[in-house]
Amino acid sequence: MNIAIFGATGQVGTVMRTILEERNFPVDNIRYFASPKSAGKVLPWKGYEITVEDAYSGNYGGIDIALFSAGASASIELAPKVAAQGAVVIDNSSAWRMDPDVPLVVPEVNGHALSDMRKGIIANPNCTTIVAMSALKALDGAGGLKKLVVSTYQAVSGAGLAGVTELAQQLSDKEGQLMWLAYDGRSVDFGKPSAFAGPIAANVLPIAGTLVDDETNEEHKFRDESRKILELPSLEVSVTCVRVPVFTGHSVSIYAELDRELSTSQAVAAISVAPGVKVVDLPTPLDSAGRDFCLVGRIRKDLGSRPAVNFFVSGDNLRKGAALNAIQIAESISASMA
Repeated sequence: MNIAIFGATGQVGTVMRTILEERNFPVDNIRYFASPKSAGKVLPWKGYEITVEDAYSGNYGGIDIALFSAGASASIELAPKVAAQGAVVIDNSSAWRMDPDVPLVVPEVNGHALSDMRKGIIANPNCTTIVAMSALKALDGAGGLKKLVVSTYQAVSGAGLAGVTELAQQLSDKEGQLMWLAYDGRSVDFGKPSAFAGPIAANVLPIAGTLVDDETNEEHKFRDESRKILELPSLEVSVTCVRVPVFTGHSVSIYAELDRELSTSQAVAAISVAPGVKVVDLPTPLDSAGRDFCLVGRIRKDLGSRPAVNFFVSGDNLRKGAALNAIQIAESISASMA
């Protein structure tokens, strides 16, 4: 397989390179692409050095699978050009997710959608959406999903390296040492925020993403993508996305209203056999970081009058939430080409 990574120097591109090697993906030749300012850099691949090519002026011939993590604007411009030269493009941005001619795929949930690839492009879902999908699919099979009420707790790495840097800076003094915060936290000068709407250290911000109406784009993504992946176009989804002072690992608290009553033990049993999921007592983003599966816990029958289940899930937003899911899609494509 001839593989290309677009956005190879970025946060997710770096994780993609690592996971390809970890999983012994069948790579015969690998090429790295990035923005013009990063072209010419040298990055490693299994003991060799690969020179990064300019994504906008490269020759895309001979690529079998192109893994894109270069942002939506770059994907809109470049993905069709790369696909037109014969590659299957797996795009990590929001550019193609809601295109009806582009499958939006979590392999454990709707891998069958890969058979309907009309543009040569496959969309990778949003990192927060991916984390919740396998458990929700299991509950849909067991009890029929009717309505979701969702609160997300999203790590700063979901906002890119700028978010990671901002939290690290706010947690450190001028010498780079961790600050001991005052009890109220307000007597500490965190500096003027730039990546987020307010200080993120010692705080949570009840807004993740950018406001597009009364909701943020992150909230729209979770609703729209969940409906498409789960193949439930009329599913009611109410969601609030929150940014938390965590470096890696998105978490989601979910109230899942069902068509049919499920006991707590039935809900646990259904989720326990869901692929890509591990049921634990206390799922946390810290425990999920670096893992290829999502942690699900606090599973319990809701005590209201309607059949419903509550649960909490945490997953590594850079691995399963981005790079790993894309590579799992690539593994499916590679197997079909064999």
